[in-house]
Amino acid sequence: MPERKPVVASQFYPGQRDACLAEIDQCLRQRPLSEPLPETIVAGIVPHAGWAFSGDLAAMVFAAVKQIHEKVDTFCILGAAHGYFQPMPALYESGSWITPLGQALIDGELAAAVLAEGAAVADANAHGPEHSIEVQLPFIKHLFPDAKILPIIAGPNKRAIRLGERLGDIIARDRRKKIVCIGSTDLTHYGPRYGFTPAGMGPEALKWATCVNDQQFIDMALKLDPHSLLANAVEKCNACGAGAAAATITAAKTLGKTEGVLLAHTNSNDVMLEKMGTSANDAVGYTAIVF
Repeated sequence: MPERKPVVASQFYPGQRDACLAEIDQCLRQRPLSEPLPETIVAGIVPHAGWAFSGDLAAMVFAAVKQIHEKVDTFCILGAAHGYFQPMPALYESGSWITPLGQALIDGELAAAVLAEGAAVADANAHGPEHSIEVQLPFIKHLFPDAKILPIIAGPNKRAIRLGERLGDIIARDRRKKIVCIGSTDLTHYGPRYGFTPAGMGPEALKWATCVNDQQFIDMALKLDPHSLLANAVEKCNACGAGAAAATITAAKTLGKTEGVLLAHTNSNDVMLEKMGTSANDAVGYTAIVF
């Protein structure tokens, strides 16, 4: 069976089992859930920076799923296309992904169903350097040790919406399994480091990135509006995983959801101020949402 080995362990998150478990526990305790949750959760949006910056928000989404559903059979994880530029979503078809907490097995049955719909292509190589899915897996292995996964990279185009529709249809037809879709994206990358400074520099510019630019993405995600979300991401540069998010909210909408629940929203500069007492001219936004 093919195995995909970690590429950002010991960089974005701890690579050793005990240290990984300790940081997961810290992330879970850092932001207790306070918002009322839906009766069922079919999808979520998580960030994918290093855990020191956004692990607590990712943990919130998986903790919310665990609170509502003790068992999840499969997490379909939609990743950002940081280095994948083909138009069709790329699916990891079989085998497993290795984590510090053990193997996460691929749901081959679900993979075959998605491929049969023509909604993605099988391309394990596309997943080689991509970190946006990998950083979610230890949370899943810890909270849902028996869950399988289906990793799919989705580019920021209308094929992501079609993928979400097909995923929603497939999940709705499968009464045997509890399947949850997770979309992985960070929000506005603002500042000279990222070559994006439309509001200038300084604290007010970073505030704009969070309160205006990020918020536009969040509002469209909460309203389950994938077409506007994709178009806005192209125009405003407020999501690096817009395709993953669009597929996720489309799947949620196909499964009958009408709105999302915002669990948290922050940015890397605020995290640095809180944890390190320092600030920067750059910031990346992060959000946690469930549907």
